Amino acid sequence: MHNSGTIRGIELLAPARDCATGMIAVDAGADAVYIGGPAFGARVAAGNETKDIAALVEYSHMFGVRVYAALNTIVYENELKDAEKIARELISAGVDALIVQDMAFLRMGLSGVELHASTQMSNCTPEKVEFLREAGFSRVILERGLTFAEISEIAKVEGIDIECFVHGAICVGLSGQCYMSRSMSRRSGNRGDCSQPCRLTYDLLDGNGNTVIRGKHLLSVLDLNLSGRIPQLLDAGVTSFKIEGRLKDANYVRNVVSYYRMAIDKALKERQGMSRSSSGRSIYDFTPDPSRSFTRGFTTWMLDGKKAGQASFSTPKATGEYIGKVTATGRDSFTISGNTPLNPGDGICFISNGELIGTNVNRAEGQTVWPNKTEHIVPGTAIYRNYDHAFNSRLNRSRTRRVIGIKADCHITHGILSLALTDEEGNSVCVTENLDPEPAKDPEKMENTIRSQLSKLGDSIFATDNIAMTVEGELPFIPVSKINAIRRRATELLIAERLRIRPEQASAIENLNFPYPSTELGGEANITNSLAERFYRDHGVTKIATPLDLMQTLTGQKVMTSAYCLRRELGQCLKQKHTLQGPLRIKRGAITWLLEFDCTLCRMNIIKE
Repeated sequence: MHNSGTIRGIELLAPARDCATGMIAVDAGADAVYIGGPAFGARVAAGNETKDIAALVEYSHMFGVRVYAALNTIVYENELKDAEKIARELISAGVDALIVQDMAFLRMGLSGVELHASTQMSNCTPEKVEFLREAGFSRVILERGLTFAEISEIAKVEGIDIECFVHGAICVGLSGQCYMSRSMSRRSGNRGDCSQPCRLTYDLLDGNGNTVIRGKHLLSVLDLNLSGRIPQLLDAGVTSFKIEGRLKDANYVRNVVSYYRMAIDKALKERQGMSRSSSGRSIYDFTPDPSRSFTRGFTTWMLDGKKAGQASFSTPKATGEYIGKVTATGRDSFTISGNTPLNPGDGICFISNGELIGTNVNRAEGQTVWPNKTEHIVPGTAIYRNYDHAFNSRLNRSRTRRVIGIKADCHITHGILSLALTDEEGNSVCVTENLDPEPAKDPEKMENTIRSQLSKLGDSIFATDNIAMTVEGELPFIPVSKINAIRRRATELLIAERLRIRPEQASAIENLNFPYPSTELGGEANITNSLAERFYRDHGVTKIATPLDLMQTLTGQKVMTSAYCLRRELGQCLKQKHTLQGPLRIKRGAITWLLEFDCTLCRMNIIKE
């Protein structure tokens, strides 16, 4: 949401597998954290109890960091009461927003919380975003497969925040429009239980049924990294920059969040009218580098337009950072080009005969490496490091912390000490203490001791940026223990004050007079309960098809729509010179899917046969 003449709060949004990981994200510089609720989250393996989310909320709110709970699956009719109960419990726990896919949440009478429209709603057009604003959403989370031009058009919609993924795994299908998992088993991505069929191997068949490609990861794409495009997206109007990874470990979160914190801060320094949306600063003891955490290799995906080079046919696993090529091999070692040293304990990998093979480094001297096994390593082999032992050890030992700058005013007069603390946002508290009349034997030393003890805030979330001290009359002797107690009491009061002034969350207000962009909804819309159905009918939808997730079989149904195109990836685009004759199919075991190419929208559809 951007209004001229006001400061636009810019948010770095981090994933949290659990409370502990969420706190690490906060320390690393996140302005907001998203975490799965007890149920109905799109990552069934990343659910959290409400009490743990409440603990994360309390920690986060000290820094002005917001917490969003993901309830972003579809809800069945018999689950409506449970879904509402969980939503209300999360609101009571203090979450700032609920991330939802199912419109049923708009009809539950929830108050005191924002509703964010999940990327699972497949948010791709300004018309859809306008409708979501009028439906009561304060924020929309964009589909990952949009170009910069498409993002820019959507960001022109006034009155709603725009959230954009900038890092992590990519869903190859349009979010919320993928039923590939459900077409192979009862596991559904729209129920938080995707079996990740896009990471499996398939055969590609041509129009004559001939196998053109055998046993390759034809739908497995690289990971997103838009860190170099933060300035461009800021100028377009994006409010929140989201990192994917609610299943990732703590070191991934610590490393990647720190990296994006620095990138966003650098961009904000070069712009007016924007500022980060939370308080404090992070103090790092390592240099962040996303290539040293889990990655399949990086891409800007569709941001610069639709082009080839997005997939990794050989493996869906993490390859990590490129180290160099093997120049020579010995009996149990190899020599490598490049200047990046390998170390004992590192995990390395390479591709041989189209398959990813991994091993560990036992010893390394200069450019000569002794791995655990040398089989399949030959001159010319490209070596990648997918586990940096030294870097991860530094992350494990990291004491990265986040602090809020404060100003301390200490005034001593007539046997009374007054200590006022004011934080960087102007919140202020004051404590007073009666002192013993005994004068200090060395007033200068006593004053230095007071200053020193007031600045010792290592056990709190604060750091003293400035200490002002005035003394009227004779300076009394004050024991160090009393100075420390006064300091602790003041910091506790300031934390309580920061938590007390949390702004009230706006509730969703639905405009019943605003029509949905279409009067018909297909099975891919997945309207699985009466509240959602009533919502859409109230907004002018007259025809609602049977939801795909409730069908017994998906034979003949479109189970994926994707901005990714296998023809384009293979250099066989139908708009250009091509030799591969269709219709094309992919096959795994006994199941085949027809590939349908929509050249008008430049999309690929997958239909189960």
